[in-house]
Amino acid sequence: MPMHYAIRLVAGTFVLISLALGYWVHPAWFLFTAFVGLNLVQSAFTRWCLMETILARLGLVKPDAVAGAPIAGPPGHPTAQTLSRAAGGSR
Repeated sequence: MPMHYAIRLVAGTFVLISLALGYWVHPAWFLFTAFVGLNLVQSAFTRWCLMETILARLGLVKPDAVAGAPIAGPPGHPTAQTLSRAAGGSR
């Protein structure tokens, strides 16, 4: 799984769990929801995400190959075909 999808999965899971805990256990859990949201906002501006560092160091997800490189679309997508030809692949 690419890193950017893993980050979204973890953030979404944290938000849903903290909302459930805030509703059924104690309202202070809503602060964790705010913490996740704040981290998402800061990562948009700084291009650094703590969860990305954690996942990479644990070896659970490989870092994206090249920062800023275009991401290939699904098979048959023009981006995937262009990157395939650039790598020496066939049409």
